[in-house]
Amino acid sequence: MKRIKTGDQVIVITGKDKGRQGTVLNIADDSVLVEAINLAKKHTKANPMAGVEGGIVDKAMPLNISNIMLFNPMTNKGDRVGFKTLEDGRKVRYFKSNGEVVDV
Repeated sequence: MKRIKTGDQVIVITGKDKGRQGTVLNIADDSVLVEAINLAKKHTKANPMAGVEGGIVDKAMPLNISNIMLFNPMTNKGDRVGFKTLEDGRKVRYFKSNGEVVDV
């Protein structure tokens, strides 16, 4: 089980986008793609056969997984994540600061 999953609300803790929040779009090894975070300008060539317009496009670039934390809505801060097993045998993630379960 991973500490951060696709669809989680995260907060950036280092870098040029420090303090910004976003939703995880994709996870690959130790890099994470977060919606509207770490944007870079990419020059795209027009391709009329595929219906692609040319120009300069903002593209979300991956961040290292160590540069983000799971966002805790109770405290409105980033929080560390732990794992525990419930009485029914399910393994769930929980916030270390207040013990709230992330997965329901």
